[in-house]
Amino acid sequence: MAGYETGVINDREVRAAAGIMFMLGMIVIFVGIGFNHTLVARIYLAWVFIDLTIRLFNPNYSMFMLLGRFFVQNQKPEYVGAAQKRFAWFLGWLIFIPMVNWFVIHWDISFYKVLLCLVCLTLIFLESAFGICVGCILYTSLLKKEAKYCPGGVCEIRTKEPIQTFNPLQKIITFFSITAIFIGIYFFLEKTPSYTFFGEFLHELALTDSQLEAEEEAKLEAAFENEDDF
Repeated sequence: MAGYETGVINDREVRAAAGIMFMLGMIVIFVGIGFNHTLVARIYLAWVFIDLTIRLFNPNYSMFMLLGRFFVQNQKPEYVGAAQKRFAWFLGWLIFIPMVNWFVIHWDISFYKVLLCLVCLTLIFLESAFGICVGCILYTSLLKKEAKYCPGGVCEIRTKEPIQTFNPLQKIITFFSITAIFIGIYFFLEKTPSYTFFGEFLHELALTDSQLEAEEEAKLEAAFENEDDF
């Protein structure tokens, strides 16, 4: 594009596309995998893989990017370097190759395979919510190339504006807010009964081996008590 040293794309479209992918991905995790509706998960993952493949050749025809464009078409474009974005999509494409084999071609689900799905959703969430492109960061560190036109101007910013900094009280509030979120998630997963595959592996992830053993013993004792009642 005229006025830019290298190829650029509209980051608003990229983030909107990531938001749509994240929303659908969460639905698939809880409905498709959680309740074993395999067709839902297979269609979504195949769709994402095809979409990433299209992006590597021409993002102008990416299905998710076009959906993102539809929703942000009246917003002023924010141009970012295309090279680092394409590299990030390539990394995502590589990650999706085994996932297509596990979940689309064969339905061979396990804890660590679902965990990889959650990692992907986390990366998509960071892109959508905060404009943090992990693949773009790796572009600089792995390829030793200088990224141009990064989201939010992070490549050009050397000093922060006063509104971007934290005073001591704000640091304390932020720290306790993050800590409270993680503690709340942990206790929720620890105490919540597991009714689905997804809920079961999250529940097991939150507990230690000794807690899991104690939980199994409690279940066995409850089963014996129920038998005695008869």
